[in-house]
Amino acid sequence: MKILIDIPDHQASFAMKVLKSLSFVKKAKPMGASAAELWSDLQEAADDVRLHKQGKIKLKTARELLDEL
Repeated sequence: MKILIDIPDHQASFAMKVLKSLSFVKKAKPMGASAAELWSDLQEAADDVRLHKQGKIKLKTARELLDEL
């Protein structure tokens, strides 16, 4: 399981030390703001696809997206 945690910059080094000291943590590495935003956007897109497959939401077609341009 992966967990994304938002920690203030001034406490990041302490948090990384704590995480790395835990035996059950496989890998802990910092993520930049742009990478975190991309990760969040990808998760949201995956959730939208899942909801569409379940019939709970309707997504735009490629033609509708092109027509907006």
